[in-house]
Amino acid sequence: MSDYTRFAVYYLPPLGPLTEFGAQWLGWNIDTGSAVAHFDIPDLDVFTQTPRKYGFHGTLKPPFRLADGMTLDGLRHAVATLAKTQPAVQIDGLTPIKLGRFWALAPVGDTADLAHLATRIVQDLDGFRAPSTPEDLERRRKANLTLEQVAHLQKWGYPYVLDQFKFHLTLTGKLSKPQSRLAEAALADTLPSLPQPYPINTIALVGERSDGQFETLHRYDLTGQNNGAKSSV
Repeated sequence: MSDYTRFAVYYLPPLGPLTEFGAQWLGWNIDTGSAVAHFDIPDLDVFTQTPRKYGFHGTLKPPFRLADGMTLDGLRHAVATLAKTQPAVQIDGLTPIKLGRFWALAPVGDTADLAHLATRIVQDLDGFRAPSTPEDLERRRKANLTLEQVAHLQKWGYPYVLDQFKFHLTLTGKLSKPQSRLAEAALADTLPSLPQPYPINTIALVGERSDGQFETLHRYDLTGQNNGAKSSV
């Protein structure tokens, strides 16, 4: 048995300016599993309270409990094997945008290869996921889901996967309009310059600790060979 209650597969930016920004912005360093001082920005701790526990990341396979008979060692091996056969992907860039009432970094341009990567991770690793509890399903259904999202929730344990997947790195919780304007200005002051194009060449297995905080278990390079064909979902 592990000391983790749930697991997930994330995209984590490579160690460097963007990772440092994310840790200081959220107040949590997922790689070290420790709290860090926020940027000196009024109310930033309030704006980032909801996403803080998850760390700065883009979700590829949402958090799940291990199914009966499955082990962390087995999950580690499966993620490593997947990474060895999965080519890296590339997007045109990342940019801060407002998604509903929260801010996030989201891709620019074509995301077909990125969506294909996420779909493969969701499907190939689903045997490790314990079925959703009735309470989990009921809680998710309260979010005004579409019929497609309900179907994904029932089959994959999460509504926003496969054709409903939208890659993003969450920056805030839900904000009021005045709070959103403050967050936008703060991002303009603190977000480092980002490479264009932007490579997605690693994935990470992360675990949720008993205190509810997520931390990195291992990063895996995507080293599969690309046959040159355009991926599609």
